Formats: sequence, structure tokens, C-alpha cells
Amino acid sequence: MIKKGIILAGGTGTRLSPLTKAVNKQLLPIHDKPMIFYPLSVMMLSNIRNLLIIINPGQINNFQNLLGDGSKYGIKIRYKIQNKPRGLPDAFNLGRSFINNDNVALILGDNFFYGQSLTQKLEKSSKHRMGATIFLKEVNKPENYGVAKIKKNKIERIVEKPKKFVSNEAITGLYFFDKNVSNYAAKLKPSKRGELEITDLINMYKKKKKLKFEKIGRGAIWSDAGKIEDLSNISNYVRSIEKVQGIKIACLEEIALTKKWITKKEILRNLKFYGNNDYSDYLKKL
Repeated sequence: MIKKGIILAGGTGTRLSPLTKAVNKQLLPIHDKPMIFYPLSVMMLSNIRNLLIIINPGQINNFQNLLGDGSKYGIKIRYKIQNKPRGLPDAFNLGRSFINNDNVALILGDNFFYGQSLTQKLEKSSKHRMGATIFLKEVNKPENYGVAKIKKNKIERIVEKPKKFVSNEAITGLYFFDKNVSNYAAKLKPSKRGELEITDLINMYKKKKKLKFEKIGRGAIWSDAGKIEDLSNISNYVRSIEKVQGIKIACLEEIALTKKWITKKEILRNLKFYGNNDYSDYLKKL
């Protein structure tokens, strides 16, 4: 079982500058909620309640003002400062004491996932005990991503931003690892661009024949919100889904209430925190 999760919410956010000169990227809005709500909801849907959020220097008060210690959502949140970006696997170096001897999930703080069968896939994958699981999604421009070539229902190879077509199965920003991940990450050396590479870490599991995959499928979408256009597109998508279906995507209180992690009394307390707005009106209906 995976009981712990890390949200990597650091980075410089240069592609979203000048917006990110004043605020951390993961605190920018996607429609009516901060970006961080979306990856946090994925962790909660995976039944992960013990979380570490890795953030930039000077941002801890902003995150704490928003999320606190997580108790209002029936979860536990701790924070860790990353002085400068060193690549995704650095999350397991920074989070070594947090991980301890447990399995752990990692999600990138600017990643958006949504789909009908997604919750079932997350719950299923979070039950794994050994090795690593990556989540794949078909994309139009695989040359922009790390991709996995699948043969006979196994990962044959992984290629980072292939110049020639290898596969259209992109590796998304969600990963499930066993308790050995910190030891593996500690052995990694920086690439030519001076950072630790997630593909190198995944390949370590592949060489040991301990790498699995889960396809998100056509019924779900995945995107990162690293560019202005992406941020706008995801916001428009969330707005349209919520308007048509009358639901809220990434409503943390609704997820927690459904899982019986909080009571309606906790929602009433949160209403005072949020004030009067559409999000609060939705909470009242719960």
C-alpha cells in the first residue's frame, strides 16, 4: 500500500513569468481554485493522507495560509523547502526522512488529471507493494515528452523527448514507488543539463524488472499547466465541465467527506475560511 505522497511544488515557473514573479506557480488559479488543489485531489483520490509538499524558499507562509496542516481536509500536510531545482528525483532526497521505510507517490504540482475511470485506476495502483508504476497517456506530440514503448504489455524502453517516433505514450507527472526509491535516487548523477532525471530513476526499476505501467486511457485527460496557454485551456475545460455537470472538480472537502475523513461540521468551519463565493455555495450543498 502507498500511504505517503509528495507534491513537487517548487521550480522557477519561468514559462509563466511575470505571473510567477509575485507568487508560486502552484498557487495560481485554475478556474476557481488554486492549482495545488488539483494534484492534491489526485493524492486524496488515491487514498493517500500523509503528504509532503516541496516548495520554494519564501513561500511556506502562503501555502500554510491556504492549506494549513491539512486537518481541515482530513489529511496531514508537511512542507519542505527546495533551495533550487535539481530535477524530479531530488524530491526523494529531500523527502528521505518523510518517506522513511514506506512506499510513496510523487505528483508534479502543475499537473492536471481528470477522467471517469481515473479514481479506480488510482486506487488499484496505490495498492501495489513492490517496484514502480508510471502512468501513461497518448499524446499528439510525443517529441515533447518522455515516452514509453510498450511491447507485449511490457515496457520495452523509455526515451526522453525522442527526435524520431518511438511511441505516443507519454509519461505523465504521476509516479508510484516502493520504499527503495530514496536509495535509488541517491545513486543518480546529474545529466548534461545539471539535474537528476526521472527517466534515469525509472530505468533503474526497469533494469530490475520492477516497472509497471497504467494507461490513463481516452476517457481521461492529462496536461501540465506550465505555460500560459495550458493554464488558460485547463481553466476553460474545468469551467465547462463544472457548468454542464453541476459538479466541482478537485473539491477537497467533497472528496474528504465521501471518504469519511471529515464531517459536515468541518465543512461549516471551512465555509467561514473561504467566505461567500461559488465554491462556498457548492460546499453548502454538500
